[in-house]
Amino acid sequence: MKFQFEIADRIRTVEVQRLPHGHRVLVDGRAHTVDTLRIGTDGWSLIIHAENGGESRSVDAVVTSRSGNGTLDVHFDGYAVPVHMRNGMGRRSRDRESASGSGPQRLVAPMPGKIVKVLVKPGDAVQARQGLVVVEAMKMENELRAARAGTVRDIFVREGQSVDAGTPLAIVE
Repeated sequence: MKFQFEIADRIRTVEVQRLPHGHRVLVDGRAHTVDTLRIGTDGWSLIIHAENGGESRSVDAVVTSRSGNGTLDVHFDGYAVPVHMRNGMGRRSRDRESASGSGPQRLVAPMPGKIVKVLVKPGDAVQARQGLVVVEAMKMENELRAARAGTVRDIFVREGQSVDAGTPLAIVE
């Protein structure tokens, strides 16, 4: 299957081919071999095999849809990224703010887990990629980071709290 995605106003072509054991994923022509395991309704455990015999890495990903407008929230390797599907797989939203990365960033739990640490408080200024919340899931700690610079508007969780996938954690404006 071949897709086009818009990520931060950049078009990416992604082709996915099923293999006997996993998938071959081409991103803008660059090949990756990926073993996948579905976790719940929106989550995936991925093992991405490095090219040229390099070290493989394990990554958790959660993909949730935004109200049917073709925009997905992809939580991957500690980052939350809005992704707009193209090629008729979703209509282009008239609201370019959410697709271009402006407007409030809603940070949600990518999978069920426990809040280990809240790194910011309401009113804090944050930079792109700055850690906001640490969630422990599947015996691994995942630092969830801001997709872009802004100010923390709300924190909805506390340390030690258990959360389900999709639970709102914070809003950054």
